[in-house]
Amino acid sequence: MSDESMEQSFAELFAASEMEPKPELRVGDRITGRVITVGEELVYVDTGAKIDAVVDKNELADKDGGFSLREGDEVELFVVSRQAGEVRLARTMSGEGGAEQLQDAMEGGIPVEGRIKETCKGGFRVSVQGKTAFCPLSQVNSRPVVDPEALVGETLLFLVTRIEERGRNIVVSRRALLDRDQAESLAAFMKQAKPGDIVQGTVTRLAPFGAFVEIAPGLEGLVHISELSWSRALAPEDVAAPGDTVTVKFLKMEDQGKGRVRIELSMKQALRDPWDEVSGKYQVGDIVQGTVTRLAPFGAFVEIAPGIEGLVHVSEMSYLKRVHRPEEVMTSGDNVPVMIKTIDLDARRIGLSMRDAEGDPWEGLAERYTKGQVVQGVLEKRESFGLFIRLEPGVVGLLPGSRLESGENEAVFKARSGDTIAVTIDVIDMDKRRISLALAEANHSEDWRGHSPQEKELGVLGAELQRAMRKKQ
Repeated sequence: MSDESMEQSFAELFAASEMEPKPELRVGDRITGRVITVGEELVYVDTGAKIDAVVDKNELADKDGGFSLREGDEVELFVVSRQAGEVRLARTMSGEGGAEQLQDAMEGGIPVEGRIKETCKGGFRVSVQGKTAFCPLSQVNSRPVVDPEALVGETLLFLVTRIEERGRNIVVSRRALLDRDQAESLAAFMKQAKPGDIVQGTVTRLAPFGAFVEIAPGLEGLVHISELSWSRALAPEDVAAPGDTVTVKFLKMEDQGKGRVRIELSMKQALRDPWDEVSGKYQVGDIVQGTVTRLAPFGAFVEIAPGIEGLVHVSEMSYLKRVHRPEEVMTSGDNVPVMIKTIDLDARRIGLSMRDAEGDPWEGLAERYTKGQVVQGVLEKRESFGLFIRLEPGVVGLLPGSRLESGENEAVFKARSGDTIAVTIDVIDMDKRRISLALAEANHSEDWRGHSPQEKELGVLGAELQRAMRKKQ
């Protein structure tokens, strides 16, 4: 294209733009403009209309009073007045404007700045541009107010909803403004996000059932407690705190009517599923540390990693004692060592054992005990068919009743749980984990407790002599 033709095209475009109708600005319009010039006190804004508008520089200052806007930056403001060829913009209507300006604010939907003076029956008295307005309690926030007195002295933004009796009766609503801003934020959010997207948000508040996260200005979603973390043992305050920036997954939005929506979010689904790493991280036979998360009649669930729980059945809790209920050996929150017994990735189940993590007392038992060996055991339990004798922690043998000769074992018959009894190893069945015992000869005596060793030795010899004589007869 030649230089001449390019100049002609630009000229045509310029002429066409000049011929385009420019929108007329009215008080109450919300406009998005571009900063043209930044002066000492005023900022000039291109509104797209026939004439440019101005806004006080203080209106655009940040919370700390600083000013960071530059030429070309976009701003969103309200048209608050138009007279003598000048268009004035502001974020809100404030100052001493009187009933006429409040009427303009109501008709144009322009927020007004108000200071809550005091509580009154049914709501609050609010100072707005030199006049006293009423804000119903239900209209001061989008959610229930627990402590109305805590709001006294606060300066907030409101919408004027009613003006009667020439300004003597003014009603304002903050909730209407919040709902409107939320609707605008929701519309903007839904244009760029859809269910399944990962977005950033800020935690605004915590509740027993979860955490609220602001994902757009004035637009909150709920992360239910079940969606806070892959770990089920954590409370909301263990995962996040108000002010935290978090990554969430947008799950869904439900229309609850009357312009209200419910947005469901998930923090855990924004992270990788921990079960995807189980096969490469854990193997059967591994001994790991875990935390007891909950107890059930049949066992205990133990978390070995965030979101990875396994079950310790009651039968796998101890070799040292018979456990009937988990509460006998543990409570929720306990840290315990466990051995991984089984892994089922399809069913997302892991079988764990506490007793195997502590060590099997039967391991190597055949090397420690041999047939005919005399050992000192502790009476654990007396049954009609015999005595259960503990040889060491986790190893219990049975002394059958048939091996107790009536009348010759008075000391054994009088023994109570916890008393020491000398026994002889008779049969060891490693497969069935059973040990059969016999009564050692040292027990065939009367109860010599309280006698000297010499008296006891003579007594034992006498008892053996009497036994030998009875056999000859």
